[in-house]
Amino acid sequence: MISPNDNGFSDADIKGLKLAFSQHCSTANEATSLELGTALPPANYRTGLHFNKGVSIHEQRITPGGIWMESPADVKGKGIARSLDWHLATMASNDREREEITYKLLECLPRSVLASLQRRMTPLLQFDVVGALPTELSLFIFTYLPAASLLACSLVSKRWHTLATDQVLWRRLCYSHGWEWRTDVAAPTPWDGLGDADPADAVIREERDEDEGMGDEEEDEDEGSGEGAGDVIDFIGDDSVDWTSMPMNIDDIEAQGLSHLLIPITSAALSSSSTSAITPISRITSQHGVLPRSAHLAPDYKLLHQTHVLLHNRFCQGAYRRRILPGADAGGHSAAVYCLWLWTYPAGLDGRSAPLQVLFTGSKDRTVREWDLRTDRVRRVVGELHDSSVLSLCVSSDFAKSGDGEEALGSEPSRAGFLVSGGSDRRVVVWDLGKDRLVKVLQDHLDSVLCVRVDSGRLVTCSKDRTVRTYGFPSLKPQFVFRAHRAAVNAVSVVGDVIVSGSGDRSIRVWNANTGALISTFEEHHARGIASIEFKPPYLLSGSSDMHLRMFDIASSQGWSTNPEVNTIPSSTAPTLTSSTSHAQDNIAMIPGQGMAPFFLHSSLTRSMSDTPRPDANTVVCHACGSHGLAARREQERHTHLVRSVALGEEFAVSGSYDLTIKVWDRKTGTLVADLNGGHTGRIFCVGFDCTKIVSCGEDQRICVWDFSHGIDTSFIKL
Repeated sequence: MISPNDNGFSDADIKGLKLAFSQHCSTANEATSLELGTALPPANYRTGLHFNKGVSIHEQRITPGGIWMESPADVKGKGIARSLDWHLATMASNDREREEITYKLLECLPRSVLASLQRRMTPLLQFDVVGALPTELSLFIFTYLPAASLLACSLVSKRWHTLATDQVLWRRLCYSHGWEWRTDVAAPTPWDGLGDADPADAVIREERDEDEGMGDEEEDEDEGSGEGAGDVIDFIGDDSVDWTSMPMNIDDIEAQGLSHLLIPITSAALSSSSTSAITPISRITSQHGVLPRSAHLAPDYKLLHQTHVLLHNRFCQGAYRRRILPGADAGGHSAAVYCLWLWTYPAGLDGRSAPLQVLFTGSKDRTVREWDLRTDRVRRVVGELHDSSVLSLCVSSDFAKSGDGEEALGSEPSRAGFLVSGGSDRRVVVWDLGKDRLVKVLQDHLDSVLCVRVDSGRLVTCSKDRTVRTYGFPSLKPQFVFRAHRAAVNAVSVVGDVIVSGSGDRSIRVWNANTGALISTFEEHHARGIASIEFKPPYLLSGSSDMHLRMFDIASSQGWSTNPEVNTIPSSTAPTLTSSTSHAQDNIAMIPGQGMAPFFLHSSLTRSMSDTPRPDANTVVCHACGSHGLAARREQERHTHLVRSVALGEEFAVSGSYDLTIKVWDRKTGTLVADLNGGHTGRIFCVGFDCTKIVSCGEDQRICVWDFSHGIDTSFIKL
């Protein structure tokens, strides 16, 4: 047994090894000499090689028996092992013999050395199959990985890092979510000045039925003092959290490689918390004065994806900074604000080299105001269009072409878009934003116009007169009048050739915009009148006077509700379809089996109701995922008053209520993500949002911006 010492072998072991190898080599040399008929010269003790002094170094040959015969006494352990390397290779004639010799030698080594050798040999036994493939094939394999897996792969090796950070992969992931890179950055636009606000008329408070129409708020509200309007209120999550803190753990941010997204907050920013609304704190971040990193840079889709993930986490954690736009004393509205609309002007307008995002708001003061969200100032006041409150508005540049049945216009529509507003004066007003002029006033409704929407070259309006009307856009040529509702039609939504309407009669109806045919009806969709809807095929989100939200797939009736009693879809709410003959010509796939191919359904919404176990009285079922939870939890999460406005996005649903709160819900499961309160002192009338912020307005004349992008450079995100 060989006993190791500090050098790897003991002196006795060394002598034994020398003797064994000497005997072996002597035998080999003698055999070789007999075969060749010559005597071999002595070997070099360091290399074991025999040299022929009569032959030049280039002509030297290693004979089969070439090995050292002697070595100095001071060569021990590891030195002998190093000297044997070459000879082990020359003594064996094939791989099998080399394997046996190597194994015999390894048996003589201590375990510590074997462990070290094992670590050194492990890389030799590994083979990078993906990295060895051509780049095109490697990238094709990586396209099946989600973002988190790509980030993990980038840490494996240099080769994998190059593959996992390829822009093609990240661009594909961004496009799958609809995230686009903004190649230019908006330059500051000078303030265009303020218009004079018209005083609002005093009205008398009256009792009313909330189911009939949502436009009656003007008849039962106080004028509103606007107290606090224009003040800047900044915090993250709640008042106990320092607003300069980030919504994620800093270690988590660094681990995900997101630290470069954060913008340093200076002492000047901290000291600005007491400034007026003209210089809000938020101006130091995001779109407010930060030098954008995206200027003159090629698109970085990995950065774009990581920024969206960070914003998503902030929404989930309710980490925001809230600011309030200026009130009447600084050019804002002088009465309750009923409606709002986020809009982005395309690049190249009015000498601007980059897109510009603005906010339009309509008020009881009969005006529409346009706000620059970079400066929080009013850019334009559109007044004298309505004789009473502006109840709804939208902006669109989605014009129908003259070849699509539209009459040719006298002049080309402005790229800036058209502003459409509806009011309690029964008017629908269309305003050209690019040319800043009136296009047309429609007065076909017999009562207050409660909602206006535009999409795919079509204008849709609804009214307290219980009708829905459609017009060509921008020709404004009348098309259809829908009269099926039995009460005021409070909200409409149009996407492509599908129109969805919600009414105080508690029903939702789906229409074919091309033929005017009624496709389906969802009766008793809520326990009380429906106040608001948002449709993004195939999902429909609705809010009601019953204080609940309901999100469902109109093709399969699957979804979720904040009402614990809605555990199954009763037969009364199943779609009531028109005759099959009418569907043959509708050519709209709203119900499976009707028209062409049905809408694509998300996997989380395809669970059959019959497959879901029926809960007991104390539980509630999430129809999106089939999970059971306590009804008490839903009771705590839901709104406590009428849900006046809803907005639907790719990941979240947002609702605003008369209970003065705004709630953010997970679109797929209906889980409450964030509860925003403290921004309004009166009923909330309208909410809207994008990936960086939520905006809201209400009875208190306030327009609140809930900014989730503070401290992050979002200048390259296309909104």
